[in-house]
Amino acid sequence: MTISRREIAGFALSGICAYAADLGLFVWLRGGADWDPVTAKSVSFLAGCTVAYLGNAFGTYRGRRVGWREYTVFFGVNIAGAAVQLLCLAVSHYGLGLTSARADTVSGAVVGMGLATCLRFWGTRTLVFGGEGRRAPWTG
Repeated sequence: MTISRREIAGFALSGICAYAADLGLFVWLRGGADWDPVTAKSVSFLAGCTVAYLGNAFGTYRGRRVGWREYTVFFGVNIAGAAVQLLCLAVSHYGLGLTSARADTVSGAVVGMGLATCLRFWGTRTLVFGGEGRRAPWTG
């Protein structure tokens, strides 16, 4: 299966919208709603994953099977991506001793995000929407 510009653009647009939803909700929950940071981030992460899934399901990979199974696998792929980002940060900070704020930003938000995005793209196109099957109702 070849990668098209439309697929990359759709995946990127879905990711940008998901990032905006995640960040906006997190800021609102922390500031306006005064939630604790871990709960706020957990809820905003779930919302961001949902936005990304919907963007990919009904945009980038429209016409493919959509259901609870795909959503669950998509969520798992995104958890794996988050783990990659944390692993890059941990290796840099604790393993290599690069402890400055700049080093943490580069390892987590640049290198980690880049690797996580590659993992998410691969996982989304192969594990979640890899089949060419017809769209099915939300039955799982």
